[in-house]
Amino acid sequence: MTSPAFSLCVYCGSRPGADAAFIDTARAVGEWIGNRGGQLVYGGGRNGLMGVVAEATLAAGGRVVGIIPRALVEKEWAHNGCTELHVVDTMHERKRMMAERADAFLALPGGIGTFEEFFEVWTWRQLGYHDKPVGLLNAGGYYDGLMAFLRTGVEQAFMSEWQMDLIRVGTDAEALLPELVQAAGLAPADRLEAI
Repeated sequence: MTSPAFSLCVYCGSRPGADAAFIDTARAVGEWIGNRGGQLVYGGGRNGLMGVVAEATLAAGGRVVGIIPRALVEKEWAHNGCTELHVVDTMHERKRMMAERADAFLALPGGIGTFEEFFEVWTWRQLGYHDKPVGLLNAGGYYDGLMAFLRTGVEQAFMSEWQMDLIRVGTDAEALLPELVQAAGLAPADRLEAI
């Protein structure tokens, strides 16, 4: 078995959301990963955007690594079609394993779990626990309010501009995904087309 060209950890909702554009975005991300010989690392669920991105990656020929806590296996209908499905004991173990298996991180629309995971890897990045790129795909303007709030954090001197610069924010998957792969050091700019 050949190793994947890259491994992208995607955080997203276990629900589909109210806007069909969220599903389209999750599908596009999965297709992009699979079509380029990549690997998806995600929370292991079958429902919502999680299921969409996993199915799209698999359908496009990519590898899917799902990591799910035992307590959520039934609640989230664990995706048994993953290339690898790891059932772990705790959320901490899940997040650690996801971070270890990823070259870069991407948050799609989601709820409180997505927010928590995104903020954690961003915090880890600013503390120097990893140097992997962190992306936020602002599909359908879903994260506009969050971005405005984060700017308030900078304006009120609770955050610095350099911390904001640690995340890459985009509205187009086709533009943001190659940027994350390149920032992870997996392909120089002139070789991105090969991925």
